[in-house]
Amino acid sequence: MKQEIKVPAVGESITEATIGSWTKKSGDFVKRNEVLMLLETDKASVEVVAENDGVLTINPGCEAGAVVQIGATVATLDTDAKPAAGAAAPAAEAPKAAAPAQAAAPAAASGKDASAHLSPAVNRIVNEKGLDPSAIQGTGKDGRLTKGDVLDAQPAAKAAAPKAAPASAPAGAPALPAAASKQGDKKLVPMTTIRKRISEKLKEAQNTAALLTTFNEVDMGKVMELRSKYKDKFKEKYGVNLGFNGFFVKAVVEALKDFPAVNAWINGTDIEYHNYYNIGIAVSTEKGLMVPNVKDADTLSLAGIELAIRDLAAKGRDGKITPNDLGGGTFSITNGGVFGSLLSTPILNFPQSAILGLHKIQDRPMAINGKVEIRPMMYLALTYDHRIIDGKEAVSFLVKIKELVEDPERLLLEV
Repeated sequence: MKQEIKVPAVGESITEATIGSWTKKSGDFVKRNEVLMLLETDKASVEVVAENDGVLTINPGCEAGAVVQIGATVATLDTDAKPAAGAAAPAAEAPKAAAPAQAAAPAAASGKDASAHLSPAVNRIVNEKGLDPSAIQGTGKDGRLTKGDVLDAQPAAKAAAPKAAPASAPAGAPALPAAASKQGDKKLVPMTTIRKRISEKLKEAQNTAALLTTFNEVDMGKVMELRSKYKDKFKEKYGVNLGFNGFFVKAVVEALKDFPAVNAWINGTDIEYHNYYNIGIAVSTEKGLMVPNVKDADTLSLAGIELAIRDLAAKGRDGKITPNDLGGGTFSITNGGVFGSLLSTPILNFPQSAILGLHKIQDRPMAINGKVEIRPMMYLALTYDHRIIDGKEAVSFLVKIKELVEDPERLLLEV
């Protein structure tokens, strides 16, 4: 029986996806629940698995990189087919493919014999460049030269030419190879669906919102002392490291309660307020920046927040972030400090109205009660949409976060 493999629905409003890669090829026998391909949408990467055992056939035009519509059939699975006899033994045949040197030997016997089997395109390049085909190792069938073989051989042939030339060169002076120019050495790589969507959203934020950034700084001393004192017991009890993001998520939630406009956004001619707190945490992945959300962060303990952040980061690295993880955020946090950033102006995760930027903790001299002390300081940046959030609200919101983080006991007791 032929079973169709279709592009699954992967989220509301998503109409197409890009085939990121196939983990199997046509003719492969696959087992039930084995991953067949990775789909990239404008929000996440999704694995498509086999629903039954069978032999896979990928439809024409559905190779890696192809853009396909949701619901389109991209392959079929012959569930009546059985694995071919000896299908598990291709490794034993590997040496045949790994021995181009021996296969190339007959072609290298003489220049006349080698040129007798050249294709017209290869023969033209050999003649134009004055190459000796018997001196080039072929990688084609039966050791024959391919176009790529002779093109790759050109630099070596050019470099070898000066060796016999200069009679005026000092005796015993080493011949210096000509430096190959890198000018014009470039390649074009199509943007992934996720990267295109990231670009669109960031540009939409710049083009739509009235962006403004306000800054402050926070003394991380007390949080660092608390973390140092309890991090081992915390890890032992909850199975997760006690980081800094959890404290900032807690502080953000408390500040959002006092300044609800920062947790709202513009919807047409209305302001849409949210009575829930889904805090996005920016995660850097190989496919680009993603912002999955810690849902209902106001209901979670510090340990619950740290566990949620850990799980989302792991899913991001493994390419398993889902549209549900990415949807529904009301406010976001991005931490450029993990990469060494001292100060930056983050861009909104549109349509949200504000984003908090965290930065590197750095010892700096500070005036404390009339004396200069070295304190671990972090710059904070709040980028906000001035259409909905006034400057007074934005500054007060950031001051609230500063006060809570600098007094973590009060933050954890929620007083």
